[in-house]
Amino acid sequence: MDTGLLTTLGLGFLFGLQHATDPDHVVAVSTIVSRTRRFDAGALIGAFWGVGHTATIVTAGMAIIVFNFTVTPSVGLSLELVVAVMLLVLGVFRIVRLVRDRDGEEQPPETGAPMGFRSALQSVGRVQAARSIGIGIVHGLAGSAAVALLVLSTVKSPYAAAAYLLLFGLGTIGGMTVITALLSLPFRVPLLALHRGLAIGTGVGSFVFGLFLIVQIGFVDGLFLRH
Repeated sequence: MDTGLLTTLGLGFLFGLQHATDPDHVVAVSTIVSRTRRFDAGALIGAFWGVGHTATIVTAGMAIIVFNFTVTPSVGLSLELVVAVMLLVLGVFRIVRLVRDRDGEEQPPETGAPMGFRSALQSVGRVQAARSIGIGIVHGLAGSAAVALLVLSTVKSPYAAAAYLLLFGLGTIGGMTVITALLSLPFRVPLLALHRGLAIGTGVGSFVFGLFLIVQIGFVDGLFLRH
């Protein structure tokens, strides 16, 4: 394997790390992270998101590259619109859940909980794990076309393209794992008012950002205005 290809694959990993910091990604996972009190559980939520994102990026990206599938601008904008609507819905659900039963906000942070993968997995739970993976899948579908075009402009071999997409995905998993772990830190502070305020903030932020993206995609980018 030549040096140029190794450099390209390394850049794929770095681009994946950077990709995890996209605002819509961070806003989406923050609504889930706001429901945990543990650093390791927060990291695991990000890892689950990354797994879902990587699965669709690799699958859809390779389909575009190998079978030369064409993603039209309208289809691309429609997939981005799905992400925007998802953000809006996540925000609404977070706020409604918080208002309805406070979502366990009365409980103190799990500062004394045992550490370890099994313990963190139990803390996250099946529902939050599935939600994280599902959100990652939706984001992956919306971004797969752009990533595939980036790969096409960089490497020509389908094997190298697969390696690039996989490393891109691993970088995204790593980046989001770190981000969600850091986002969980404020919830370890034993101040219930802070927890509730942050939880409301993540819900409102997700709703507002989703609404902004809907307007941006629908009217500024013209998806709603096309015939």
